[in-house]
Amino acid sequence: MESGVLRTLPERVEAGDAGSAMAALVYRQLQLIGEDPARPGLRRTPKRVEAALSFLTRGYGQDVREVVGNGVFEESHENMVLVRDIELYSLCEHHLLPFFGRAHVAYIPDRRILGLSKLPRIVDVFARRLQVQERLTDEIADAIMDVLAPRGVGVVIEAQHLCMMMRGVEKQNSRTVTSALRGVFRDCPMTREEFLRLVHTN
Repeated sequence: MESGVLRTLPERVEAGDAGSAMAALVYRQLQLIGEDPARPGLRRTPKRVEAALSFLTRGYGQDVREVVGNGVFEESHENMVLVRDIELYSLCEHHLLPFFGRAHVAYIPDRRILGLSKLPRIVDVFARRLQVQERLTDEIADAIMDVLAPRGVGVVIEAQHLCMMMRGVEKQNSRTVTSALRGVFRDCPMTREEFLRLVHTN
């Protein structure tokens, strides 16, 4: 199929603008929506879309343990560590439209802590894949439990979905909030309450 699509492309596009299978498919999509992919404004769009998708889905090529690397440290700290307002951008797997928002990630150490920059990096590993917000929240929590083995993890994500804002119900001010609680965040009401209070404190 891919070779057939490629054969339909003009020679100049095959040579530069849409030389790969993905770019060729974008070229065909432009035709199918009624556009002329050979016009000046669109000539390099197939390659641009290919590069953008590669960047936006780079999480498929990342491994959490490699991202964390040497960022785990022995430390006797026993209280909650929280990083709030981690910006995240992802793609809804149902419509390939963006959703974006903030992640709040906390854990209670068990003799080991993570370098603070590693929490946003873990968020990005899973956000930069085709996602649903519910699964994204769980994957972040489970990954931290796996690499750090803390006493517990709490993750809250607040996001806006363009598949709800630009199409469908077209609700511009709606936000979706999801949470994942592991260990003492799930089992201890006081820990859970402290976490949620800190997340929602301005």
